[in-house]
Amino acid sequence: MATTSMPLVGCAGWSIPGRYADLFGPGDSMLARYATRFPVVEINSSFYRPHKPATYARWAASVPPGFRFSVKLPRTISHDSALVGVGALLDRFLEESAALGSRLGGLLLQLPPSLVLDARRASSFFRALRRRSDVPLVCEPRHASWFTAHADAMLLRYGVARAGVDPARVAAAAQPGGASAWHYWRWHGAPRMYYSEYDDTALMRLATQLRETPAPAWVIFDNTAHGFAVPNALRLQALAAHA
Repeated sequence: MATTSMPLVGCAGWSIPGRYADLFGPGDSMLARYATRFPVVEINSSFYRPHKPATYARWAASVPPGFRFSVKLPRTISHDSALVGVGALLDRFLEESAALGSRLGGLLLQLPPSLVLDARRASSFFRALRRRSDVPLVCEPRHASWFTAHADAMLLRYGVARAGVDPARVAAAAQPGGASAWHYWRWHGAPRMYYSEYDDTALMRLATQLRETPAPAWVIFDNTAHGFAVPNALRLQALAAHA
């Protein structure tokens, strides 16, 4: 994972709305152009469908050496199987995403809102993943039972970071938790998730917090429905650079 005193800011996906196209440099693909302004990106499409290793390898070849991807674990693991009996699914996903090589910055596990913390089930899953991979992992749980000292201790035991999210379902969800080796924020858009644009007040507040956060720190904007992730990420990047 790349380490820097500056937070690494990017978007969920590398789509560039036409109205912001002139803010990016040239490139042979949308991803290559995206990488002229951002150092990280979150691959969300892997949640819905598998990608061939050749596809991951092509993406890795499209970006500079310091660029990093985080890759979202498939819903077949997190939602359909609820983390149980997923060894073969993990093997396939890890083999595919490993084709990113040194540009694989980490993995993202987003859990369904209905998934109550079952410590035995969760520990079994994290052990299974850790037997297969030491790639940094961030978890975005969405049930209140995951936001306790006991849950944080379990995440810490397996070296799993907990994402800080906006909007937060419970107050503790707003701040990263778990293992502190990776600080990761996912801002989905508020008040309307995926659609709303963040104003300067919210972005300046986050920039202030990032100044006090040790590296590595990532911020991913997921308010992509109306294209606001790009300007919000660029604005936070500028605020952080001049902090």
